[in-house]
Amino acid sequence: MSSYANYKEAPPQLIPANNLKFHLPYFTPKEIQRLADKQRGKLSIREEEKARQQACGFIEAVGLGIGFPRKTIATAQNLYHRFHLFFPRKDFGLHDVCLAALFVSSKMHDTLKKPRDILMAAYAVRFPELAVKAKSMGGEIEMDPATVEHDRQRLLAVERLMLECICFNFTVRLPFPYVIKISRAFGASKKLSKLAYRLAIDSFRTLVNLSYPPHVVALGCLYLAALLQSFERGTSPERPGQHTSHQIAATLSKTGEWGAQFQAHIADIEEIAHAIIDLLISYSQNPAANTSPHTPSSPHPHQLSRGPGHGHGHGHGHGHGTPAPVYVPYKADQLIRLKIVMRETEHEPRQRESVAAEEPSYDTKESPFYRSEKTVRYMFAPPAFVDDPS
Repeated sequence: MSSYANYKEAPPQLIPANNLKFHLPYFTPKEIQRLADKQRGKLSIREEEKARQQACGFIEAVGLGIGFPRKTIATAQNLYHRFHLFFPRKDFGLHDVCLAALFVSSKMHDTLKKPRDILMAAYAVRFPELAVKAKSMGGEIEMDPATVEHDRQRLLAVERLMLECICFNFTVRLPFPYVIKISRAFGASKKLSKLAYRLAIDSFRTLVNLSYPPHVVALGCLYLAALLQSFERGTSPERPGQHTSHQIAATLSKTGEWGAQFQAHIADIEEIAHAIIDLLISYSQNPAANTSPHTPSSPHPHQLSRGPGHGHGHGHGHGHGTPAPVYVPYKADQLIRLKIVMRETEHEPRQRESVAAEEPSYDTKESPFYRSEKTVRYMFAPPAFVDDPS
């Protein structure tokens, strides 16, 4: 008992470490651009974005197929984006990284599934013809046991690297509850709140959740939802206790008390709105692309399993889904006009300082899983928030 009592006065000495890795919950946009450029390899920006959307669609389809809640799917998509800030795309198969992200996310949210269960759900998406055959026979997909074991080992290998990316920090915060609370605070209608919530779901197909905390992302989604419902439309009658989309868009388009109340900057929510509207424009111009078919109505799981691009990737495996018809709520020219108006009234981007002691980087060769003689200590916070890591 005495040793525990003296812990604060004389804490135990930490094991000496050759290297320290600090968890960075968010990156500045410049850091994300530098890291993405480094890991992109020979891919063009357009090819990288296509691979990113294919991965997000694959995670969505597998997650819904296995019954994961939205929080698990969204976190997995964010883990996929974070992983490829540190590891080259050419070195890892798309399917392997996606499934490892789902596995880690299921641990973070206590919705744990065995790797084999996740693999079987993935096979159903990648090989729909086998899934139909298995369903008709009342069993699971028949796969070569050697193939399943090989894929399981690949999943676990990528999982270890993904845990390093987050420094084994399982803390996660999502924008979804903030959307509900902030919408209520602004007096938004139920319809507007639902649209903002669905935009928050789509935000995980972009990199904004790596740059901004969840309450700021929620504000950006509410702002864009208000713009989408009010742009080139007449004013709707205001209900008692509620504000119209026009009023909310006007409030968030200029600085005011809401900035101090929600600890957010107007330039940040504009950047978030631009990132999400770019995603919507991309899909509206090319409905066959696997970008964002979920706004404003969520898809049926069977539509997703047949969705476009789920069989594509840099990894092993075949099986390409047939694009299912998707309802497009907004036309590309309307979204482009809205984006032009947003650009005309936008504020200067905010200069952000990095919380990292040095430029974030990750050399695979320095990983302790590759070089066992290295001792690495993983810190759960950035350097400025750690008392004395030495």
